[in-house]
Amino acid sequence: MVTRPGRPSAPTMKDVAALAGVSYRTVSNVINGHRYISDATRTSVESAIAHLGYRPQLAARQLRSGRSSMLTLSVPFVSQPYFAQLAHAVVTHAEHVGYDVVIDETRGLLERERRVAAGFGTILTDGILFSPMSIDREQLEAERGATPLVLLGERIRSPLLDSVVVDSVRSSFDATTCLIERGCRRLAFLGEVPAGSIGAAPAHPRVRGFREALRTAGLETDARHIVAVSRWDRSNPDGDYSREEGYARTKELIAAGPGPLSIDGLVCANDLLAIGALRAFRESGISVPGDVAVVGWDNTAEAAFAAPALTTIAPDLDEIARLAIDAMLRRLDEPDAEPRERLAPYRLLARDSTAAV
Repeated sequence: MVTRPGRPSAPTMKDVAALAGVSYRTVSNVINGHRYISDATRTSVESAIAHLGYRPQLAARQLRSGRSSMLTLSVPFVSQPYFAQLAHAVVTHAEHVGYDVVIDETRGLLERERRVAAGFGTILTDGILFSPMSIDREQLEAERGATPLVLLGERIRSPLLDSVVVDSVRSSFDATTCLIERGCRRLAFLGEVPAGSIGAAPAHPRVRGFREALRTAGLETDARHIVAVSRWDRSNPDGDYSREEGYARTKELIAAGPGPLSIDGLVCANDLLAIGALRAFRESGISVPGDVAVVGWDNTAEAAFAAPALTTIAPDLDEIARLAIDAMLRRLDEPDAEPRERLAPYRLLARDSTAAV
């Protein structure tokens, strides 16, 4: 190696290996994010890299391996707490296996989701974790490029693609049953989406779970109590499932009258809708949970600090992220492997909004 006089040569991978007391190959595996490295070995190598100031030749390594060590998480709205928390979990789990993550926001626009399905073209990424909102299964399968995709959520289920889902039907059934067991008999669902709207992702399976719970309990579904949100508005950074929508639609439900409030339980498709509903009830002098019990879905941080604290379905976001990253690594290592659907757990967190009074 030729160096300039009086100037030390840059440290090499072999220097790192010597200092860490491991093989050249082990250093390479650590740098490339290999999964099967012990924590002690990884720490030793990373300490040696930091001590020597070694800088891997990333561009050359990427060209040789065909990998960028970069993943993309594509979600509809980064402003929604659920997707913000999911992004944090994905970034954390990806970091553990040597990957960085780029966050892409589609805003639920079909043209942007088609670009995601095709693999972007201008973004160097090894794989895409994709939460679709507008594209349908046929379009997704037709547009799909060579970049590996892992689907998040139940909006699309394709036998051609890996996916990670939370059972929205069963979780909504559990949320509704929670209200029925509390004594509610006149229940409403807030979060149906009009046909043709962007944002229908979780609405239909959650409405189905709501209806199934009522049917199981021998209760009838009142069509007037399946409350739809407005069509998606580009000016709304949270799409259909916003606090504003929850507030406005609940105000309409209250005003529908005549007489006292016609419901005693409200199941909301997400926490933001539920938080908007809580404000509408509070402003109208309606007690929660005294007059009406309310349950949400997401377990956003805001839900615990609502007034009253919101009962909610809590999907295990850490497990969703872990399963998604694991599915992507498997797809990268075994491109021809049979696609799998992985089911992530959830739990019902009972708080003040459904407490017995």
